Amino acid sequence: TDERIAQFHNRHLPLVLIHKTPLPDLSIPFVTVENKAASRKLVDHLITVHGCGRIILMRGPSRQEDSYWREVGYKAALADHGLPFDEALVLQGSFEREKAYNALKTFLADPNHPEFDAVFAGDDDAAIGIYDALREAGLRIPQDVAVVGFDDSRMAPFLTPPLTTVRAPTEEVGRSAAQHLFRLLEGQMPELATVHATEMIIRHSCGCHDQPD
Repeated sequence: TDERIAQFHNRHLPLVLIHKTPLPDLSIPFVTVENKAASRKLVDHLITVHGCGRIILMRGPSRQEDSYWREVGYKAALADHGLPFDEALVLQGSFEREKAYNALKTFLADPNHPEFDAVFAGDDDAAIGIYDALREAGLRIPQDVAVVGFDDSRMAPFLTPPLTTVRAPTEEVGRSAAQHLFRLLEGQMPELATVHATEMIIRHSCGCHDQPD
């Protein structure tokens, strides 16, 4: 919690945050990845290249900043194309395979569910659950429903079909955080904000042909 982080800071403990920004009055270094622009680009790809206009957002954990900024990017892409944001197309997946699977399965079980043509999974683990739920409902990826993820986890290229996603440099985030921590231990103050770039990886789940990584 922010309160606990403030307690550590006030005790002058060396502290670096990962995927979380500190309260404005706390000078604590943090390391994260670019979420908003990457999500915006990913959803824009679904709209402009594949003609999708009814895109489910599998929302991540409510208190996680990555989840917040990915949703902001999703909404921005819709707004760019004059598409309305529809809360009925937002499901709670929590960046977890089972929760995403159950959320989409429940959604599909309603005979009056809103029409949709794509799913932004929020992260790759949730995408696996989405794959399972769509297949059980007899829906094909990407012929019937396009699916995209985020993180480019190790299994993403090996899913059937391979998952279009965003490559987030997780290892670099950990390395930067450790380097900042070493500087703090040496009595130096590292830069406060480190934001690593992300990259859209096009595979087949969105409807594109596979491209080499």
